[in-house]
Formats: sequence, structure tokens, C-alpha cells
Amino acid sequence: MYYLFLAEGFEETEAIAALDVMRRAGLEVRTVGVTGKAVTSSHGVTVTSDITIGEADENGLDGVVLPGGMPGTLNLENNERVISLVKYCYENQKLTAAICAAPSIFGHLGMLKGKKATCFPGFEKDLIGAKCTAAHTETDGSVITAKGAGCAVEFGHAIVSLAASAEAADKVIGDMQCL
Repeated sequence: MYYLFLAEGFEETEAIAALDVMRRAGLEVRTVGVTGKAVTSSHGVTVTSDITIGEADENGLDGVVLPGGMPGTLNLENNERVISLVKYCYENQKLTAAICAAPSIFGHLGMLKGKKATCFPGFEKDLIGAKCTAAHTETDGSVITAKGAGCAVEFGHAIVSLAASAEAADKVIGDMQCL
């Protein structure tokens, strides 16, 4: 199972597009409300999460996905349980994915040392130790980073490629008419 975290001020396109691609591929994904069951995005879209952060645990966890947005990224980073689950996934080589400003959290945790990574322009300084690229998405081991909202479907593709297979990801993207 995968957790996609939603905190007040998240970027809705980054969250929903990645979630959609993952679910179309048959991955079991739960949205996790970090700041409550109903979470409002940076552009005023309110989403009801599947579970709250208090219900989230490591049992059966295969990976975590962090959408960016402001102040959503800051709200994710300021939540001890989110950080604990991110560290658990990283330390156990489970899928650990972030887009836009959210890769900064990985940088602050020392998870990007020596890894290729990308982010929303201006956050490169927070990707501590990373080999920063300007690519839309980067996958280095079990860590996936992506640039921003315009790359959200590609981010979902990268997640499915790592979680399932490149063929499964290509099929979903083709079915969505993105290729």
C-alpha cells in the first residue's frame, strides 16, 4: 500500500494526477490527511482524505508520495509522523517520491546525498548533497523527484514504473492519451 499525503496548502494537480495514474495502474493508494480529514489545497480545492495521519502506520507500507505546494510542503515537513513514515520508507528502500517543493524535505533529511534529483526552480539549495538536474522527473534508486504541476502525470508514470513496471506505466499513460 502507498500513502499520498495531503496537508493544508498542497498542490492539487500534483496530488490528484499522481493518485489517478497510480490507481489506474491498480496500485493500492490511500490519501492521508495530515491536517485533518478534509484538506484544502493551495488553490482552494477541498479534498476528503481516505484516512488521517493518526491512522497511518508502517504495516504493509510500500511507499510514500509527497505533493508540493505552499504551505503544503511546510505542513508536511512540520509533521513528525509524516517525517517518520518518510524515513521508514527511505531506510527500507521503499518508494519515496516527492514533487515540486516537497523534494526539499528529502534534502533536509539527508536523503539526496549523491543522488540525481529535481525540484521546482528555486528549491535546488534545499536538495542538500543532490546532483540537481532540470529534468521533469528523476528516479535514483527508490527515490523519485519531480519538478512541478506540469510534470504531475509524468511523476505518476515514474511512480508506477518503479512500483509495478515500465510496461504498466506506459499502458496507463497510453490509455489516458498522454503518449
